[in-house]
Amino acid sequence: MITRIRPSTRDDLPEVMEIYAVARDFMRRSGNVSQWTGGYPPAEYIAGEIEAGHSFVCENRDGELVGTFCFIIGDDPTYGKIYEGEWLNHALYGTVHRIASAGKEKGVAETCFRWCFTRCLNIRVDTHRDNRVMQRILEKLGFTCCGIIHVADGTERLAYQKTVF
Repeated sequence: MITRIRPSTRDDLPEVMEIYAVARDFMRRSGNVSQWTGGYPPAEYIAGEIEAGHSFVCENRDGELVGTFCFIIGDDPTYGKIYEGEWLNHALYGTVHRIASAGKEKGVAETCFRWCFTRCLNIRVDTHRDNRVMQRILEKLGFTCCGIIHVADGTERLAYQKTVF
C-alpha cells in the first residue's frame, strides 16, 4: 500500500531509473513494444524534472520507492493542438506524465492520479495507442478520451482529460 507521495530528490534518481526499467519491461510484456524505447526516459531528463520540482515518488509503508511520476500545473505546449476532438475545457490544468510502477504494489497509477486531483481539479494526460493498460486505468478513473495530440518527436498520443469541478 502506498502511504506517502513526495517530491523526488537527486538521491532518488538511481531508484527512479530502476522503476522506469521495470515499467519498460512491463510494457513490452503487455504488448506495448514501441513506447519508451531506447532507454527513455533518460536519467538527465528525469534529473531536470527533479530539479524543477516536477518529479514525485511513491513510498510504501516500509519506505520503499514503489512508483514515480511527473506532475506539472500549467500549460503544456504539447497540448496546444488537439486533433479529432477537443479538450473538455480550457481552465488551468495539471498534466501527469511518465507514471511508472516498480511492480511491488497494486494501484500505483490510481493513487498518483488521486493525489494529483488533491492539487488540481482539472487533469490532462496522454498515452500511447498501444498502452492499453493505461487506457483502461484512465477509463476506470473517469477520464474522457478527447482526441489526439503529437509529442515532440511527432508521434501521436491519445489525449485524456478529467475535471472534478
